[in-house]
Amino acid sequence: MDKAVLALEDGTIFEGRAFGARAQSSGEVVFNTAITGYQEVFTDPSYSGQIVVLTYPQIGNYGSNLADDESGRPYIEGLVVREFSPLASNWRSEREADRFLADHGIPVIAEIDTRGLVRRLRTRGVMRGVVSARGEKPEALVEMARGIPSMAGLALAPKVSTRKRYEWTAGVDACSPSEQIGAAGEQRFHVVAYDFGIKRNILRRLVHTGCRVTVVPADTAAEDVLALKPDGVFLSNGPGDPEPLEFQAAQVRQIVGKTPIFGICLGHQILGLALGGRTYKLKFGHRGANHPVLNKVTNKVEITSHNHGFAVDPDSLNQNEIELTHVNLNDHTLEGFRHRSHPVFCVQYHPEAAPGPHDSHYLFEDFAKLMTDWKKG
Repeated sequence: MDKAVLALEDGTIFEGRAFGARAQSSGEVVFNTAITGYQEVFTDPSYSGQIVVLTYPQIGNYGSNLADDESGRPYIEGLVVREFSPLASNWRSEREADRFLADHGIPVIAEIDTRGLVRRLRTRGVMRGVVSARGEKPEALVEMARGIPSMAGLALAPKVSTRKRYEWTAGVDACSPSEQIGAAGEQRFHVVAYDFGIKRNILRRLVHTGCRVTVVPADTAAEDVLALKPDGVFLSNGPGDPEPLEFQAAQVRQIVGKTPIFGICLGHQILGLALGGRTYKLKFGHRGANHPVLNKVTNKVEITSHNHGFAVDPDSLNQNEIELTHVNLNDHTLEGFRHRSHPVFCVQYHPEAAPGPHDSHYLFEDFAKLMTDWKKG
């Protein structure tokens, strides 16, 4: 049996069994509480710079397939699980999850006490760590973990963004059967989407809502976006700390009031900064498909999918201009807001979530209504 080691910056060491690539990787160690959707986690660019612990104990048993990828490759730095299956049993599987990660150089450590690890991360906060299947001394890996840059202050979105503009046309019929909810609507709108680490299912949802989507790099100037004459602008999810993204916030500030804007996750945080707010780092973040969020407009609770380690400080926003619309019922952090005067709104969580939950799909229709009303003048 090949051995693997996970070493944390506080000196904690976990020894387990190696899967995936026999390699070494480092990053911020975070945990995700979703029961399904591990391939979507692997390929979400928002996990760039992070080693992911999955709390669901059995991972890999349904393999992997091209349709469920959220991007062109895995972005996690490493994977930590209780049980990892080298075999796959599912009619949609095209490749074992073990082979999928190995082919992309991602190391996996399994057969460790993931409950104990998650308790430590919840108690002490997320930590820097190293996963290695190369036989180094654990003490050396601890020192290596202590030398990793903190996620606070890291501007990762420009690194994962597309390098050139492109058009996206695929709808939800191009992904998992569980996400297919009918044919795409007639293309009524042209949306320009900022790629800060965008997930493909966001693009599919926009197409399904009736949008022709132009995706632009994270460093695109506001004047270049407006020159495309969009009916709306979308601000995507992405990795890293939002505060260093001063250029991106400045561009968004110039777009506010000139066309409808919808932001998700990092897009929500950048919009908060653009409107004069501040962001802060959460102790252990929100990552999973089971977070309750109260929609204060409808007074309904939505079960939602999350992946973020930073949040917008609601007290930093001018509530004469900004209406706070969504709040997390676990820790009361801000989950969404909208502008009182301009067609601008955003949420911290993922309404496009694949696989599920689907409680928040209505937000894409809300965006469509904003664009319709804006076009009417």
